[in-house]
Amino acid sequence: EYFLQWLCCTVVFFCSLVDTESFLLAAMAYDRFIAICNPLLYTAIMSKRICCLLATGAFLGGTMSSVIHTANTFHLSFCSKEINHFFCDISPLFSLSCTDTYKHDIVLVVFAGLVEGICLLTVLLSYVCIIAAILKMGSAKGRRKGFSTCASHLTVVTIYHGTLIFIYLRPSTGHSLDIDKVTSVFYTLIIPMLNPLIYSLRN
Repeated sequence: EYFLQWLCCTVVFFCSLVDTESFLLAAMAYDRFIAICNPLLYTAIMSKRICCLLATGAFLGGTMSSVIHTANTFHLSFCSKEINHFFCDISPLFSLSCTDTYKHDIVLVVFAGLVEGICLLTVLLSYVCIIAAILKMGSAKGRRKGFSTCASHLTVVTIYHGTLIFIYLRPSTGHSLDIDKVTSVFYTLIIPMLNPLIYSLRN
């Protein structure tokens, strides 16, 4: 019972951070869209209140998603306490289950797909508008500055969402936890190390 409580607390914490990061990256794409496509209105549109709302929305979205995954995990019974991973993630927990996890896999794919879909659609639409605005700029210096403003964020979005899609949205047949361990290093170690660089870059 104590193991299950600790396990679910860990899953809530980890899932909320992963999904909050996804929503924050989408909010940052919107921020760059406003900065490049509407620079004169940037301070009016991206007021302190709007920034706080975006950050709060990202946190609430991540928390709601993690509650769903945790409730999903509560319905499993486990055969072992040893997790084949270096942190408590959902896929390794499913592999510890004594019961059939097919329905739980479906819930995981649906909600992970929903979060990824919303975030990636926001990023994609923002960057389509950004690229269109940059290509309309008259000077090469302006275009270069516009692309350099977005390059670091786009790199992080690609690495982060690429690894999440690879881990959570691929079929469970032939699913290797050892490959997941290596892949998860990208969004648990590399991306957090890049975050200070990205968040400190000025538009």
